[in-house]
Amino acid sequence: MTPNDPTPDAERTRPSTEASYGIPAEETGMLDWEFVAERLRGDRSYWVTTIRPDGRPHARPTWGVWIDGAFHCGGGERTRWVRNLAADPSIVVHRGDSEEVVILEGEAERIDRKRVGEELIDRLEAAYRGKYDVGHGTPFFRVRPERVLAWSEFPTDATRWTFEK
Repeated sequence: MTPNDPTPDAERTRPSTEASYGIPAEETGMLDWEFVAERLRGDRSYWVTTIRPDGRPHARPTWGVWIDGAFHCGGGERTRWVRNLAADPSIVVHRGDSEEVVILEGEAERIDRKRVGEELIDRLEAAYRGKYDVGHGTPFFRVRPERVLAWSEFPTDATRWTFEK
C-alpha cells in the first residue's frame, strides 16, 4: 500500500447471490484491496453509469485518475452524464476489463475551485497530465466508494467491500 492509498476501513466479505454461482462461503481466497487500487490506478479508460432524470441509466466511457482512495473524473457542464449527476449523484464506475473486474458504486461529489483548495485541483491536473498528457480543467467529480465488487477468477476470488457512508 502507498500512503495515498491505504487499506480502506471497509467490511470485506463475499458477494451475496444465488448458490448456483458457486461463490465460496469462506474468506480464504478473497482479494486484497491492492487488487482494486492497482487496477483503478492503472487503467486508461473506465465506464461510468449515471441515472437520467427519468430514471433510465446512462453509460459512457471516460478517463479518470485514482487518488487518495477515490476515483476522479470530469466532463463538460452540458454533457448528459454531468447533468445527470447534478440531479442524482449516484454513479457506478466499472473497468473496461471483464476478466479482472472492479465495480465501484458510490456518489459523485463535485470538485471545483469554489469547493476545494487549489492543492487538490493541482494534484488532479498533474495526475491527468501524467496519465493522459493533457490537462483536464474543472469540474472534476470525486467518487468515494460505498461498495466495491471485484474478481479475477470468478467465483473463487469474488470479493465485496462495503464502506460506511
